[in-house]
Amino acid sequence: MERLWWHDAVIYHVYPRSFLDTDGDGVGDLPGVRRRLPYLARLGVDALWLSPFFASPMADFGYDVSDHTAVDPLFGSLADFDELLDAAHGNGLRVLIDYVPNHTSDRHRWFRDARADPAGPRRDWYVWRDPSPGGGPPNNWITLFGDSAWTREEAGGQYYLHSFLPSMPDLNWRNPAVQEAMFDVARFWLDRGVDGFRVDCAPLIAKDPLLRDNPPAATGTSAHHRDLGGFDSQLHLHDQGHPDLHPRYRDLRALLDSYGEPGERIALGEVHEYDWPAWSRYFGRDLDELNLPINFGLLGTDWHPEAIRTTVRAILDAVPAGAVVTWVMGSHDDPRVASRVGPAQAANAMLLLLTLPGTAILYNGDELGMPDAAVPPERIRDPWGLRTPALSRDHARSPMPWSPDSPSCGFTFTGVEPWLPLTTPPGGTVRDQEADPSSLLSLTRDLLALRRASAALHGAGLAFLDSPPGVLAYTRSPGPGSPPGAGGDLLVTLNLTDQAVPLDHLLPPRPSGGPWRRVFTTARTRDAAHTGQGALAPAEGAVWSAGDGGGPHRT
Repeated sequence: MERLWWHDAVIYHVYPRSFLDTDGDGVGDLPGVRRRLPYLARLGVDALWLSPFFASPMADFGYDVSDHTAVDPLFGSLADFDELLDAAHGNGLRVLIDYVPNHTSDRHRWFRDARADPAGPRRDWYVWRDPSPGGGPPNNWITLFGDSAWTREEAGGQYYLHSFLPSMPDLNWRNPAVQEAMFDVARFWLDRGVDGFRVDCAPLIAKDPLLRDNPPAATGTSAHHRDLGGFDSQLHLHDQGHPDLHPRYRDLRALLDSYGEPGERIALGEVHEYDWPAWSRYFGRDLDELNLPINFGLLGTDWHPEAIRTTVRAILDAVPAGAVVTWVMGSHDDPRVASRVGPAQAANAMLLLLTLPGTAILYNGDELGMPDAAVPPERIRDPWGLRTPALSRDHARSPMPWSPDSPSCGFTFTGVEPWLPLTTPPGGTVRDQEADPSSLLSLTRDLLALRRASAALHGAGLAFLDSPPGVLAYTRSPGPGSPPGAGGDLLVTLNLTDQAVPLDHLLPPRPSGGPWRRVFTTARTRDAAHTGQGALAPAEGAVWSAGDGGGPHRT
């Protein structure tokens, strides 16, 4: 199959509110993203994905869209976006933006029309129902926050559906006018030159048309990688993932493929589905739906070799032939990688992410080893966290620390307080880590260079090896038809313990004889790397080459 740009890309996820503030209001903006594009180009990623920057009341920080084709003044202007897009392309970076199809803000003109005129043409653009026969909501569906998914309008007495906040009413995708209106939104941004979309909450656009109640979940069970409180009290069989969504995503894919060569413009899909065969259906039977349904399996997997092997195997087994899997280790909705696995293992987490077959999404700040920020109760901004502080997503959204010479670590150029508290990783700010060849940032750059240079890391072949307790080991193989001199197999070894592991029984015999050659190590000092001549150092990850190629060294 023809290799397209996204088949083994590394996509850098930018949360604009927390990237760089250039206008002194304490909130990051689009000019700030543009100013840091050279940083992303030096890092070596292939694309950036921007979380929402659209006009919004900011009840959920931009996911409550009030105008899909306008930039919120908090982030700049449409001209600022165009300049960012041109500059990104000039730096060799593709640009993906969020696409929020499930709902709008209640201040969107569509919902204002629907609310004002029950007999009007836009009423059916949203999901309205009469009360249940006994009074009350039409069914038992609940929001992600654990509240009823229905809000009653005093005027007329009907309820409208919302999967999130009451100020975020769900669109009715069974109305063809809604699909066409949302596809017009996609055309607006495609015409400006974006390279694709990250589809927010992809399973939600199609619910059970009969609005059947969700059954209760068994006590102590959850399909999600983290406990979502009241939301996990139900099995969400009827309020998402109805088969009617597949024709909609085939239509979206056809729209994307109509811009330039098929496959050039893409759709990432946020698919929080942990039944992997069900997750894989979002590719489409003929790989004609979402190009890259994101899997979130590694976000909740125990940091133990057997658990990681089991998760990765299950996901790879579910991927249809010819499809490309997408991996994430960090997200703006989840605890930071360095806090989940511990700072000593953050480099191994990066090595795992960037040596698995397929596409990788790197969340801004994870290349620095940023931990979760300490956010006191009075500073919580996340609407979820305001209801349930333990579920607050603010901890993972702390502003980027760019330099050590200001109270805001270079995030804002004035004395204003950033919108969330700052945290500085153990290795320091971006400027600190750029000057330190042993930093996680420097390691990530070297690893991305190795990924680009190695045919094995572009291939689909992965085989896990038997390994000592606490060590994850696997080989990566070049795909068929790799050019001569591109290098042979690579072996990846991750020591997930705090003890040195002898190499005697870890490195398998090479088919061609001779020793394995270390081409990359996460060891922070030459002394630690030297230990690796006979052992993997504590928490060391290494890449070994079976051929004369293999790209740059980090030893």
